[in-house]
Amino acid sequence: MKKTLIDLHELLAEELTNRLKSGECSSAELNVIRQFLKDNGIDAHPAEGSPIAELLQELPESLKPKRAH
Repeated sequence: MKKTLIDLHELLAEELTNRLKSGECSSAELNVIRQFLKDNGIDAHPAEGSPIAELLQELPESLKPKRAH
């Protein structure tokens, strides 16, 4: 059973990756990808010049994460 779950997890990750790379993801699919990453403890900290940093710059101030001082 454990191998089946591992295989299922891997297949889901591959399918989500393929959907994202296709450039044809719906907003619902993007949300599934976001939740899949979150559920698996995957997060990112924006490095200067990275796509995540650029996305963060585009957010309105009210949606930007608050930094601890």
